[in-house]
Amino acid sequence: MHLSDETDNRTEIVLEPRALRVADPNIPGFEEILTPDALAFIEELVREFSPRLDSLLQKRILVHQSLRNGALPNFLDETREIRMSEWTVGTIPHDLRQRRVEITGPVDRKMVINALNSGADVYMADFEDSHSPTWEGTIQGQANLRDAVDRTIRYVGPDGREYKLGDQLATLMMRPRGLHLIEKHVLVGSHPVPAFLFDYGLFLYHNARKLIGQGTGPYFYIPKLESYLEARLWNDIFDYSENTLRLPHASIKCSVLIETILAGFQMDEILYELRERITALNFGRWDYIFSLIKFLGHDPRFLVPERPLLPMTTPFLKSCSVLLARSCHRRGAYAIGGMAAQVPIRGDPRSQEAIDKVVADKKREAAEGYEGAWVAHPGLVPVVKSVFDDRSLESKKTDVIAEVNRDDLLRVPEPRISEQALRANVAVSLGYLESWLRGLGCVAINNLMEDTATVEICRAQIWQWIHHSAKLLDGPTITRELFRSILKEEMAKITAGIRPQADQRSNSKTAGDLLDALVTSDRFPEFMTLLAYNYLK
Repeated sequence: MHLSDETDNRTEIVLEPRALRVADPNIPGFEEILTPDALAFIEELVREFSPRLDSLLQKRILVHQSLRNGALPNFLDETREIRMSEWTVGTIPHDLRQRRVEITGPVDRKMVINALNSGADVYMADFEDSHSPTWEGTIQGQANLRDAVDRTIRYVGPDGREYKLGDQLATLMMRPRGLHLIEKHVLVGSHPVPAFLFDYGLFLYHNARKLIGQGTGPYFYIPKLESYLEARLWNDIFDYSENTLRLPHASIKCSVLIETILAGFQMDEILYELRERITALNFGRWDYIFSLIKFLGHDPRFLVPERPLLPMTTPFLKSCSVLLARSCHRRGAYAIGGMAAQVPIRGDPRSQEAIDKVVADKKREAAEGYEGAWVAHPGLVPVVKSVFDDRSLESKKTDVIAEVNRDDLLRVPEPRISEQALRANVAVSLGYLESWLRGLGCVAINNLMEDTATVEICRAQIWQWIHHSAKLLDGPTITRELFRSILKEEMAKITAGIRPQADQRSNSKTAGDLLDALVTSDRFPEFMTLLAYNYLK
């Protein structure tokens, strides 16, 4: 691959004969996204960074094995100097200096338009937890973002209503898939490419120069990091991309999700590795709880209670939340709070109660020093924005924990588990998995917008409860047999509630089989998406 001279503010990349190929290119319109030059850029990224990625994924395996052998996460001796010394992150762009409310969601066409028009400060366009990575949906999502950046995106609903962009738009950020996932439809030789390089590379190639020309830039949310070395990989990818595409240095900016307990012990280090580019850390609550179970759930000391008994005031969550805000402020970055997943419903008396809970939670975050938080529905944008606009909360900011140590970050509450909670975990997981297999990665269930993180924590809890023979509050031990009896009952409810089409019946059966495999295996399955991806049509 080589670059031509810039003539009309574009960079031309010429594809040389190499080994990258697309397994299924024959969908109308894909040729506009899967262009030879874009694919050449992706191939360069894959060839340059796959060996390091493989090494980091192997390092993950070794770390996970040490935890299973009795080690506990801790702050690293090797990076003590980074934590102790004084330094700050680089300049934050003007359009990322107000982060009161960020709306997140999948990249279907209507959602992209509504999110950009929502009044939020930022829209995180998601190819990860709220995206079901079907081949068509993934490429169409890239086309939708390209059209949004071009300001040409339109959508006409089944009722004839037209959706288009307004004058005031949220700042666009894009979240690619995690380091552990592959894109099976694109191969280098016989090997599928890393999904995060595919997602990132396509978006950057098609949109970077246009975004910079509009006075913004290519901005990314980085998910699922487990170490500062993975942050270093991302930083080097950004450097390489800017050099290859001849973009201004440090024009690529990012925010990082702290959604693994290992990253919770390395926040300073992650900020340091990305210090020229990073603008914020975000606390991903559900994934963080999931990661605690994944890494430490074999140990009975870390047996967790049901989901409703894990509010943000829970010691290990509260400690991480406070540490995140402090780390960001010390280093000059923003602290972004967790997701408000409620779906407001007009005329439903429970909606006001749900909104009151959102307000209370966001006031807690503001008091801890957060600059803003996430929402999943446009109806919550003004609610959350008003909390972080309330300057009276400035005087209420408090450091509730004098010093956060390892014990604080690992202190879990006593396990209390009801049959209702066990059944809810099964039902939500089944409902979401069935939708995910149909290509829907963001689903409203019980007036909450659910995504992959919800299933991960639900199935992790069930696995842990079975693994430790935990007891329900009313007596029975949680066993594989008890789980399977509840699974059978909940599957019958779902099957009775859907239209009797063959593909939906098949998806429900597959969803049940997947959930059974995820929660009854002797060894904890690392990610739901690794197992379920093979079943996507």
